[in-house]
Amino acid sequence: MSAPRISVALGTHNGERFIGEQIASILAQTRPVDEIVLSDDASQDRTVAIVEDAVAAHRDVHGTAPELVVLRNDPPLRVTKNFEQALSTATGDLIALCDQDDVWHPERIERLAARFDDPATLYVFSNARQVDAAGAPLGHDLFTALAMSAEERSLVETGRVYQQLLRRNLATGATVVLRREVVEAALPFPDSWLHDEWLALVASLRDGVRMHDEQLTDYRQHDSNEVGMTRLGVRQKVRMFAEPRTDRNRRLYLRAAALASRISGLPGASPERIAEAQEKYLFEEARQAYPEARALRIVPVLRQLRLGRYGRYGTGLKDAVRNILQPV
Repeated sequence: MSAPRISVALGTHNGERFIGEQIASILAQTRPVDEIVLSDDASQDRTVAIVEDAVAAHRDVHGTAPELVVLRNDPPLRVTKNFEQALSTATGDLIALCDQDDVWHPERIERLAARFDDPATLYVFSNARQVDAAGAPLGHDLFTALAMSAEERSLVETGRVYQQLLRRNLATGATVVLRREVVEAALPFPDSWLHDEWLALVASLRDGVRMHDEQLTDYRQHDSNEVGMTRLGVRQKVRMFAEPRTDRNRRLYLRAAALASRISGLPGASPERIAEAQEKYLFEEARQAYPEARALRIVPVLRQLRLGRYGRYGTGLKDAVRNILQPV
C-alpha cells in the first residue's frame, strides 16, 4: 500500500499573533504533510502572508514544501463553515484539523497517521499539553481540563463513543486527524454544531472513533480563543450553576434537532442509533420547555431523571441539579 496523502485543514481569523509558531510546527513534522488548506475568515492582519512566507522559505531551504491552498472569505463564514470549507477543499486521504494558535509536537502526524493502518479507524483525537499564551505549560493536560471521568473513558475505549457523544463531546478539534470519507459523509455541517463535534458524531455511527492518549499538541489558552478549554476550579464549577440556562438549553436543543433530522441519511445509522437520537431530541425538547420558576422545574426534571435521560443524554444528577438552580 502506498503512503496516504495527508492534508492540513487550517482555519484562521486575525491570527498573526501565533500563526508563525503554528505553521513552523507543521513544517517541522517528522512525517511531512502533503497539503495545507488555509481558509481565512476575513483577517485584517498578516495572517495569510505569514503562512505564505513560511511555506516559501521552507521550499527555498529544503527544495520542497507542502502544497498551499489559500481560501479567503469576506464576509466571514464563522468557525464551523470556515472549517467546512477547508475540509471539503482538502484532497488528502487523511486530514489533520488545525487551529491557528497551537503548536504541534514534531511527531504528531507520524503518530496519528499510524493509527489509520487499521482500516476501521475513521477519526482519531489525542490528548494535548495545556499551555498559556506564552507557551508555558499550565501543569495539566487536555483530558484533565475536560474532567474526563473513568466511565467516559470506558465508553470510548470499549467502542461506545456514540453513546458518549450523546452525553457530551470529548474530542477536541485541534487534536484530530480523520479520513476524508468522514467529511464527505458529514456535509453539509449543521450550523448548530461545531465542526469537530459533528464529524466525531458522524464517525462514531460506524464505530470509527479512536482516542490517543499521547500529548501531541501544545493547546494554547489565551484571551482571544475562539474555542478553548480551561481547567475549572471549584469556584468556576459552582459558578456554572448560576449561569443563565436559556442560551445553553437552546443550543443543545438545536443540535439535537439537527441530529434527529439528519441521522437517517448518515452511514452506519442503525435503527437503534436513530431511536437514541430521537430520544435525545425529546430530552432536549423537554429541557427547553422547563418553566422559568425554579420551583416549577422540579417535577419535570424529576420526570426526566426517572426516564433515565439525564444519565443517557446529559451528565447525570449534576446536570439535573444545574437545570433546577440556573436562572433564566
